[in-house]
This record gives sequence, structure tokens and C-alpha cells, in this order.
Amino acid sequence: MSRRPRRIRLVHLAAVPAAFVLSVVTTLAWAWTGGVDQLGLPLGAVGDPTVSLPLLASPDMPVLSGRLPGFATRPTPAPSSAHPSTPSATQVTSDAAYTAPPSTAPAARRAGCRTGRKLVPTCGILWGVAPGAHTESRGASALAEFERKTGRTQAIYHAYHGGIRQLFPTPEEIAIARQPGRHRILFLNWKPEAASWAAIAHGDKRTDAFLDRLAGHIKQTFPEQFFLAIHHEGENDVRPRAGSGYTARDYAAMFRHVVQRLRAHGVTNMVTVLVHMTYVPHATQSWFNQMYPGDDVVDWIGFDTYAYSDPGYGHGDFTQVFNRKIEGAGQRSWPGFYTWAVTRHAGKPIMIAEWGVWSSRRYTTYKVDFYRQLGSEIRRFPKIRAMVQFETPHNQKGQDSSVDSTPQALQAYRSLGKLPIFQVAVTS
Repeated sequence: MSRRPRRIRLVHLAAVPAAFVLSVVTTLAWAWTGGVDQLGLPLGAVGDPTVSLPLLASPDMPVLSGRLPGFATRPTPAPSSAHPSTPSATQVTSDAAYTAPPSTAPAARRAGCRTGRKLVPTCGILWGVAPGAHTESRGASALAEFERKTGRTQAIYHAYHGGIRQLFPTPEEIAIARQPGRHRILFLNWKPEAASWAAIAHGDKRTDAFLDRLAGHIKQTFPEQFFLAIHHEGENDVRPRAGSGYTARDYAAMFRHVVQRLRAHGVTNMVTVLVHMTYVPHATQSWFNQMYPGDDVVDWIGFDTYAYSDPGYGHGDFTQVFNRKIEGAGQRSWPGFYTWAVTRHAGKPIMIAEWGVWSSRRYTTYKVDFYRQLGSEIRRFPKIRAMVQFETPHNQKGQDSSVDSTPQALQAYRSLGKLPIFQVAVTS
């Protein structure tokens, strides 16, 4: 084993105090905006703040003084008298031990493909990540590490929130979006958990009060366009019994209410994403299409889709995994999620809101091959305009979607992310 150069060891040692300070002050900012509330969120199939597992059995840092390089925030308007308790944006820095790779985006990215109205790229596909999922290192440090190892800036940063105490975007998220020379789109994923869907749709007072505070916070701190998902993978929590408060129609009404109330209070920069699981047993239920809230409140259609390295359910190439079809009669048939989306919601761009390849100790080459083939396969799906990696070393079942599970997988993923189709400048 070759020794590391002395200079690298010194850099690592010098970064420890700064990284420690970063973790402390980031925690303070997180708590200030209500992050402590997340400690009480239940994990598992219901209420998980990141990703759910199907309920049906499957077939088989703000800086207190001074500034660290990298992150910065724009000046924040003075708090409105209507929302005097809403915290203002605070400057946040990334991990001081991390130096972002130099921008290697081709001229085509800077002068060609870019974000437009409703964040739809003029060409190409937005490339993003939810870093450090199911770990203690979410946020700026996890993003910095992911960008370091993959060798490029992510156009989308995906973060999760739940309940009615934490306002978002947080100061850290705002700083991530505004990092000089590396602007990113925030994809904020919120699960309203203070009341049932039906109660929220009918004006639950606690939820409405939170939405009004949230609207004031967004207007004061973040005028940029951002993606907003509302209770992603809602079909996993549908209870079809009438009066349950969680029917498919209750979900649609809840989604509409949230969007309309935020808009009524001046939030005009959110781009809404309706996120489904790509789980066929849910999609073939008679109530599935009743979940749709309406074209006027849905801007994008999103899907969470994962490939499995081990043979069985979810194994195959991207086409087989994402657009899996079921041949049959009536309710038992399914055209595939992409086909369903472009047929039933033809005018909506599609986002792969979460994706990844679950690792296998036995079939280590599958992930490599999946990444290598995806660059050509994705061209078969022109309505897909964004892809967001869900990066975790372990989900609730201990599965690993890390892109660097093997050196070969990391190299294949790095090469995938450098393809011209994934070079889109964030300009709006």
C-alpha cells in the first residue's frame, strides 16, 4: 500500500477543528428552525421522513462570525411584521475539509441546456442527489462528500421534512442552493403528519397555521424556484375504507389544499411534484388514479424507483425496472409507469425523484452494468427531465445504494454523470 503524501495528511488534520465547529453550528441552525422535531419522527413503512417500503409484500451551518469558503447566502429581507418569529436565513458553510472539484462543465452546459419555466430544462436532464440518507451526516457535509467522490456538482439537492414545527428551506439548505458558482435547485419533500389527509383537506387549524408560517418564511428567505413534494409515496399509506381519513380521494384533496393555501399566501415560486412509488401492486388498485389532485396543482410527476442487484423483483435494466408492464385482463394489467404517465398526464414532465441500485455481495457487476447502460437507455424516455440519486449505505432493510460500493461502480457512475445529456445549468 502506497503512503499518502504528507501534504494530504496535513490537510486532513487541519480540517478537523473546522469540521467540528461546522457540525456544532449546523446543529444550532437545525434546532432553531424546528429540526429537533424530527427526532420524534417514527421510522419504518409509515411516517418515515425519507423513503417508505411497500406495505404489501413484494414478490420475492450557520457561521456565528467570519466565513468559510464555499457557501454563501444572499441578503435576507427584514422580517415581516406579520411573521415576526420567522427566522431569517443564516450563512452556512460546507465541510471545511472539502474543496469542491473545479467546474468541468462543457460550454454546452453554460450556453445550452438550462432550467426554464417550472424548472423544466430547455434540453437534457437535471442530475441530483439526496445524500447521506438514513445516516447522521445529511446536509452540506454529505453533499460535499458525494460531489467529491462523484466529481461533479449536483443540480438538485433533495431534502426531507416532516411535521409542522420545522420551517423550510432551512438556513443550511438555502446556502446549499446559493453556493457561489454552484447554484442548485432545492427539492423539498414534506410529509404533513399532524392530522389525517381528510382533516388537512378540511382546514385542520394546526396544519393551516403552519402553512401560513411556512409561506411567510419562504417569501422572506427564498425567492428562487424550488421543487416541493407533498407526502411522497402516498399510495403506501392509503386506507381505502370510507371514513378512514386516508383514502385516495383524501390524499388528492389534502394535496390540493396545501398547494392552494401556500399560493394564496404568496408562494408562487414552488414547483409541485406528485411522487409515486413504482410498485405495481399499488398502481393496479382501483383507487390509484383517484389520488391525482388535478393538473392545476401538479407541475411534475415523480417516481421513486430502485433496481435490485440480486435476481428477482426489481432486477433488470432501467427499462424493465422503471417501465415494468403486466400483461393481463382488466385491473390486473399495467402498461408501465412511464407509459401510464405520458398517456394519462401527457403534459407533465417526469422526475425520477428517488433512484438507486441496491448492492449485492454476490452480484457485484450488476450495478456497474446498470450505470453503463443507463446513459443510452434514458434516451428512450424523453419525458424524463430530472433524476435524483437516493444515496444511502443502509435503508430500513440494510440495503446499500451507495454509488461507490465498489471502485468499478463509482467509476461507472462518475462516467454516467459526465454525459452531455446530464449537463443542465441552474439559471432560474
